Parts: sequence; C-alpha cells; structure tokens
Amino acid sequence: MKRGALEMEQLPLVVILLGPTGSGKTALSLALAERFDGEIVSCDSVAVYRGMELGTAKPTREERARVPHHLIDVADPDEPFTAGAYSRLARESLHEIKTHKRPIVTGGTGLYLRALTEGLFAGPERQEELRARLQTKMQKRGAPWLHRLLRRLDAATAGRIHANDTPKLIRAIEVCLAARRPMSEVMGRDPLTGFRLLRIGLNPPRAALYHRLNERCAAMFAAGLVEETRGLLARFGPVKALDSLGYRQACGVLDGMLGLDEAIKAAQQGHRNYAKRQMTWFRREPEVHWIERFGDEADAVRKAAEMVRCALNLD
Repeated sequence: MKRGALEMEQLPLVVILLGPTGSGKTALSLALAERFDGEIVSCDSVAVYRGMELGTAKPTREERARVPHHLIDVADPDEPFTAGAYSRLARESLHEIKTHKRPIVTGGTGLYLRALTEGLFAGPERQEELRARLQTKMQKRGAPWLHRLLRRLDAATAGRIHANDTPKLIRAIEVCLAARRPMSEVMGRDPLTGFRLLRIGLNPPRAALYHRLNERCAAMFAAGLVEETRGLLARFGPVKALDSLGYRQACGVLDGMLGLDEAIKAAQQGHRNYAKRQMTWFRREPEVHWIERFGDEADAVRKAAEMVRCALNLD
C-alpha cells in the first residue's frame, strides 16, 4: 500500500448518515453508535434550539440517554445560529469524540453538512448595525435596490444571487463593506482535515416516505405542537426559528389564519416538499453509499454496519 493511502487509512473515521426527513436516520445512527462504540453529532438546523421538541423530531430523552448526542439544545430560539457556528462547534465535537469514541454525524440540513465537511468562506462576522441600515433602506426602496448596490460593489457575486433573495444580498454587501474588498475575492474554503469520511445515504421508496411523513406530522400536532408553539411565542416572540416547518403552521393556527386540519395538511405538504429538496441536495454530495430503505429496517442496519466494518478493516 502506498504511503499516502496508508496514512489516510490510519485517520479516525467519521460516519456521516444523510437522507431526507423521515428516512430513519436517528434509528440507524443509534444502531451504529451502539454497535461501534460511537457518539452522535446532530446535523439539524432546528434541533440546535432548546424548547423546540415536537416539531423537530429530535431524538427522545431515552434515545439520548442510550448514546451521547452533541449539537442538540445548544441555543435559545432567539439566538442567531449560523452554518458557520455549527461548523465550528461540530468540528470541536469531532475532535473531542475521536479521543475515546467513534463520531457519527447524522441529520438532514445540507448546508450545515457542507459547512462541516467543506468549510465556508472566511468572511467577516455579522455587522448588526449595517444590516439594520440596509434593511431600512431596502424597505423604502425595495429589494432591487440591494441588488443594484451589490452589483456596484461586486458584479461577480451579484450575478450569482437572485434580485429578491434579501438575506443573501445583505450578507454579500456586508462582506464587501466589512472586508473592503469584493466578496468574490475573499471567498476561501476551510475543508475538514484529520478524518476519513464514510457517507451513507438513506433513500427509501418515495410513496412510503411520504406516508410516514404524513403520519409524523399528524402525530406532532396531536402531541401538542400548537401549545408548544404558544409557549415559545410567549417567551421569545415571533423569532425566525418559528418559521420552520410545523411551527410555521402552528403559528397560523394561533393567529387564526389556519384551522387545525388545514395546518396539518399544510405541514404534511411542506415536509414532503422539503424531503424532495433534501434529496436533490444530497445527490450532489460526493461518494455517498446509498441504501434504498428506511434506517429502522434490519436490512438497512446490516448493510450500513457492513460498510462501517469494511471502512475500519474489521472483516
């Protein structure tokens, strides 16, 4: 074996479980963690928030007691939590876990996963005052004004952002002004190093997945999602985190815009659409070993375990 390949083989292995919402990633992660002495790093942009339980499909308290979990309940819903923040904390968790256990990353937020494995551009931190001024001017002049401003600052970046995508426009302008250079010139990547990555993807039959998502959404509302949302609104106000699937529809019930049945149907449709977008994203991930089953099926566990054993040279 060549020296480079040998050195790579000696690096600690990170198992990455990806796939659409409802595909059984949690069940598979628990099975693999218990079989291979692992700890789980969540890769979910809503599971990071405390108090958001029913609408996030977080691992239960019992499941978290079985296997240590990281990056769950690390921020309040009114705290900004970015992909960059996730990447920093997740990488810290990987380095901590590798000293005594095997890291298993699982979740469905593609941007967070990409930030972890490939890094994000090394731009400046958020400038809240600048953002507020841009928001105020945008409200007076409209989103096209932001796009024209960015085009003057950085035509290359402006060409990649839709004229109505306000958050990305504001971030790009912020980077240009704070760095005093076009964003296209300061972009750079910081890929994850020091680990081997084994990507395992779940892709169950679509009709069965949609049926499972419909049932899960109905169960969330039956378990008290509207009341949980009421409590979160009372404590934190209408924060951005509550615009996530399920909570958005629960807010619609609370403000009288949706009946309960309408909210459930809207959440079900939203989750089905989200699952489809996730698969589009994950199919662009490199070197994914796909399993065409749910993660809680015995055959899926067997196939995934075989992949891990092979990567660890345990066979």
